[in-house]
Amino acid sequence: MLEILKQIEEEIHGVLAKVKEDDIERFLAEIAPNRRIFVDGEGRSGFSAKGFAMRLMHLKYTVYFVGETITPAVEAGDVFIAVSGSGNVATYAIEKAIEFGAKPVTCSDSNGYVYDPDGIDLALVKEIKEVRRGRIKEYVEKRPNAEYHEGCRGVWTVKCDIALPCATQSELDIEGVKALVANGVMAVGEGANMPTTLDATEYLLEKGVLFAPAKAANAGGVAVSALEMSQNSERLHWTFEEVDNRLKGIMKNIYQNSKKNAEKYGMKGNLIAGANITAFLHVADTMVAQGLA
Repeated sequence: MLEILKQIEEEIHGVLAKVKEDDIERFLAEIAPNRRIFVDGEGRSGFSAKGFAMRLMHLKYTVYFVGETITPAVEAGDVFIAVSGSGNVATYAIEKAIEFGAKPVTCSDSNGYVYDPDGIDLALVKEIKEVRRGRIKEYVEKRPNAEYHEGCRGVWTVKCDIALPCATQSELDIEGVKALVANGVMAVGEGANMPTTLDATEYLLEKGVLFAPAKAANAGGVAVSALEMSQNSERLHWTFEEVDNRLKGIMKNIYQNSKKNAEKYGMKGNLIAGANITAFLHVADTMVAQGLA
């Protein structure tokens, strides 16, 4: 437990060391108490954004979270704050893939991507992105057989069996999936929030490629947050292995329910429909249990 607290403390100090006092002064000037503040964020970034909004509210600022039913329209003179994390999804997707015996060969950031035919060196990626906070192009300095390519569109032209778009919304478009299908891709699993465009999704389903939608495949972050809340409320401490095993059970259950409901309602193999139906049934069952329907 002490090691975990020490790691958290080190990460907090690391973040604070990168914050410039001038930036703080400019930010405080922007969020003057007489201005309305709108905060926005999605997924796990959304949880952090809501916490940030709540703290501002405690400090007597007028704050709204975008998307809530009582949030008014943004007008001239208002302050809009969007929260988005740099993301660890790809790094830990690579880690899990290696754990299962796969060989990830690409990794990207906002500037470009690397292709390593020998398999991505996870320790090196973590050193670059988590320790040095550098750019992925630095990877090729230590891996002579690897290639760095400016821009990220070309990453989908690399031959692979499974593609995991983990960066940002709509990063995988129709041209990208056509390249993947032409190279024999068997499955696409969304790690980011809605990274595949609608026409690209339809093309994958049409071609019979197994497609795991974000609402199901990317549910692990929210699930682990719930597990953390459970630990805190019960004053428990689970090991990494215990949390990972519980998460495996949750994700397995999501897949099985999505697969079963897709088949039940005449859309066998369509995990998008299966996940939608499963989510709807959960909400409906909850409403009935609460006497709302």
